[in-house]
Amino acid sequence: MSAIIYHNPKCFKSRTTLAILEQKNVDFEIIKYLENPPSSNELKQLLSDLNLEARSLMRKGEPEYKEQGLDDEALTENQLVNAMVKTPKLIQRPIVRTSKGVAIGRPPENILPIL
Repeated sequence: MSAIIYHNPKCFKSRTTLAILEQKNVDFEIIKYLENPPSSNELKQLLSDLNLEARSLMRKGEPEYKEQGLDDEALTENQLVNAMVKTPKLIQRPIVRTSKGVAIGRPPENILPIL
């Protein structure tokens, strides 16, 4: 089994999720999404695979969410996706993709069904 983890090393839940992958002997690729954000198309694919709308993947508690006016309900999916591409700090973390699916590691145990 192999996996991709969209990882923020400063995030406790992201580090815990990474530890689960290591404990389960999963081969994985780390994408430090703050340094290498997903493209708009990649993010749309993740949203589709997660069966989520863009706003559901956003970290609404980040100052940038309010500063960029992202709480405006009139914003389109594309506008929200573009905001996450431009400001990847707004993306919930970690996200893990395996051949069995995609999951957000909040809590980290959420990834167990796709391992």
